[in-house]
Amino acid sequence: MRALLPAAAALLLLSGCGIIYRSNVYQGNLLEEKSIAQLQPGLSKRQVIVLLGSPAVEDPFHQARWDYVASIRRGRGDTEVRNLTLHFEGDSLVRWEGEHFPEQDLALMQELRPYGNLPKDKDKEQGRGGR
Repeated sequence: MRALLPAAAALLLLSGCGIIYRSNVYQGNLLEEKSIAQLQPGLSKRQVIVLLGSPAVEDPFHQARWDYVASIRRGRGDTEVRNLTLHFEGDSLVRWEGEHFPEQDLALMQELRPYGNLPKDKDKEQGRGGR
């Protein structure tokens, strides 16, 4: 009977592991819809970086292609991956394809902004001396 007690306690503790909360996990580039709407053929690589930031994947063997990759896993669910691919000829943007998480990106940016790891709005920066 005493040998059964530790086994029952361990079983009880391990069964609770399945109900522990798992937070949503976002990884990759956060892209704003208004920035993607400003993409147009002929933009230079520098202009694209100003709009979207640095790409998550820059293949050294295919420098004419940039990939902005993002993934989200909600709780214990499956991981959803989205990829926005930009194609260049020389230094000029030619076309783009794919998709991103515009709703989740906006919500996540608003959630993380108070922690200081995202750039402030331009209007707010100007009030602080334009840093």
